[in-house]
Amino acid sequence: MTEPVGIDELLERIRTELDRVEPQRAFVEAGEGALLVDIRYAALRERDGLIPGALVVERNELEWRLDPQGSHRAPEAVSHDLRIVVVCNEGYASSLAAVSLRQLGLHRATDLIGGFQAWRSAGLPVER
Repeated sequence: MTEPVGIDELLERIRTELDRVEPQRAFVEAGEGALLVDIRYAALRERDGLIPGALVVERNELEWRLDPQGSHRAPEAVSHDLRIVVVCNEGYASSLAAVSLRQLGLHRATDLIGGFQAWRSAGLPVER
């Protein structure tokens, strides 16, 4: 049995597996074909807006919608080589989600440092 760890230690450990991206880099990567995936819950999206072009997938559906072999996959989930940048509100849940996607073989999945709030603070496009 493994020794239990707290969420802060777990995040620190799993983030070593990710090449996390800053908002400006995520913007550039999206322009180059990366898929931005917004996992924030509806109330936050309604309050703060959306990243134009981002695929909205509730966190509890993420793995089913992005598994290229899954029966419930989104049309955008075309390959295990797809670059995916997961976006949550502040960049915490997205790290856990990105690692989960990597466990499905989506080896280029990562997350946005600071989440949607960092994106908006950087002055990047947001639509209401």
